[in-house]
Amino acid sequence: MGLALFDLDNTLLADDSDYLWGKFLVDQKIVDADYYAQENKRFYEQYKQGQLDILEFLNFSLKPLADNSIEDLHHWRTQFLAQVIQPLLLKPAQELINHHKQRGDTLLVITATNRFVTEPIVNLYGIPHLLATTPELVGDRYTGKVVGTPCFQEGKVTRLKQWLQETGHNLQDSWFYSDSHNDLPLLKLVDHPVAVDPDDTLKQHAEKKNWPVISLREEQMPVHHFK
Repeated sequence: MGLALFDLDNTLLADDSDYLWGKFLVDQKIVDADYYAQENKRFYEQYKQGQLDILEFLNFSLKPLADNSIEDLHHWRTQFLAQVIQPLLLKPAQELINHHKQRGDTLLVITATNRFVTEPIVNLYGIPHLLATTPELVGDRYTGKVVGTPCFQEGKVTRLKQWLQETGHNLQDSWFYSDSHNDLPLLKLVDHPVAVDPDDTLKQHAEKKNWPVISLREEQMPVHHFK
């Protein structure tokens, strides 16, 4: 029994939920279309290049939560899950999750995308634990601010270590699955780092270190590295 950690966007999910939530808000005319679409794309490109200022991005991405009622947000999120997210769930990802459940591992998603967007997605996959960037909620309104450390790059390591201390788990026989070079700090920490449909930087690093490189976009998932 170990710890199985999963990134979410472009790992268990066939796209980026943070970016797609922003696009959904534009499509629904909830935010200023031209400005939001332009900024959403700019931040996503910075993320892929490893140059994202996470605090600047969060000031942008959490503002719609602060600008709208919790009732409207939950209504829109339900639409978003049905129309955008459900088609992006990956059967091989569910098989991988089920494999770790059968091993008796503790399952945890660790993602930079905020908890409001990611919690119901993680629930769809049946994963019981989530570490995500946490938007501040005061009463029944989001403030647009962040609680604690954003769950990004080194922040994922910080948040995980806090969680391990709080829960009594440890990194013995630990796995981490990710697509992104932004997750190298955490990939280097676990016993079994696995690159999943990786970006070019992560793929090169994984090949150099002889880490397994797998795809969850294919029906037949290679499982030789589990043995």
